[in-house]
Amino acid sequence: MRTPLRLAFWSGPRNISTAMMRSWGNRPDVYVCDEPLYASYLQATGIDHPGRNEVLARHEADWRRVVAWLTGPVPEGKAIFYQKHMAHHLLPEIDREWLAGLVHGFLIREPREMLTSLLKTLPNPRLTDTGLPQQLELMRLVQKETGRVPPIVDARDVLQSPRPMLARLCDAVGVTFDDAMLHWPAGRRDTDGVWAKHWYAAVEQSTGFQPYQPKHEAVPAEFHPLHSQCMDYYEELYELRLQV
Repeated sequence: MRTPLRLAFWSGPRNISTAMMRSWGNRPDVYVCDEPLYASYLQATGIDHPGRNEVLARHEADWRRVVAWLTGPVPEGKAIFYQKHMAHHLLPEIDREWLAGLVHGFLIREPREMLTSLLKTLPNPRLTDTGLPQQLELMRLVQKETGRVPPIVDARDVLQSPRPMLARLCDAVGVTFDDAMLHWPAGRRDTDGVWAKHWYAAVEQSTGFQPYQPKHEAVPAEFHPLHSQCMDYYEELYELRLQV
């Protein structure tokens, strides 16, 4: 294992990214951070998300300072620094050179399930709001620099087989699997972003990964073109995912 291991895990919205953060955060050798580029994203885009003013007041909005923290000493001297990222927060103007100092992983979700959930909170999403173009860009960048495909995990696979999938993921990043990743105490964490009260109600009640429940909701007709675009990105990533 690279010591310390700075593991940047890139997800799109409406995924199991917070549960994955809980999983890693329950290990005694891990320090986690929650969407460290979110305030920078809100400031740069002007998007009015719930709690926007509080996020900007409580979290660092200068991406350069955030990057310095993410690549600096690991808080509390932990061996692993797990960084929960939303891929769409990595805006084009953010420099990419610092990414070479991290180990990267990707969390994807089937686009129909993702979009039908996203539409409940974002009425008119664009392709960039899904994080899929950014995930593919990052994946290709890491592949080019390292000569290998970084670990990609699909949410459905994790929910259907938590232990085997997490063990595969740990192996892929050079970490020994820990059973502590399968269960965690309910409640909020000091490391949660200030936005937790708006988004994390279900996760705060959870004590482990919930069994996969298929969704049968259809994507509205006006978003079929967006769904088709998402599928192009998703399928390329899905073919390269870790499997058990």
